[in-house]
Amino acid sequence: MEVVTIKRASTSDLPTILPLVREFYAVDGHHYDEAVVTAALEPLLVDDRYGQVWLFDTGYAVLTWGYSLESGGRDALLDEFFVRNRGGGVGGAVLNALVEEARKAGALKMFLETEAPNDAARRFYGRHGFEAETSTWLSRLL
Repeated sequence: MEVVTIKRASTSDLPTILPLVREFYAVDGHHYDEAVVTAALEPLLVDDRYGQVWLFDTGYAVLTWGYSLESGGRDALLDEFFVRNRGGGVGGAVLNALVEEARKAGALKMFLETEAPNDAARRFYGRHGFEAETSTWLSRLL
């Protein structure tokens, strides 16, 4: 496995992050609106209040904080995780680092979401200790 360089992103990294987000959204079939993505990223790049953005050699990750009685307090959501070149161990190394960073930030549990047809992603996360929940999340625009 190659050596992975992972670093916390800051506001100066926005021009590097946006093309990665655009690429991830194209791969995953999400609508990309640069103004919306920029507005959502900016508070995460300033400080840890809402979460953290991480950059690495071939991608990026976004951790956000939540709070749940069922989790025992603070939890983390791996909101976005994009690895451009899969299969070389980069994703696993970065995921392990993100779990540790979430622990350091006081999170007691980490959640993530995959698209329903993405069995490969669920197998990857399963190999790294994540288990499918029996809950079904619903959402509503506000």
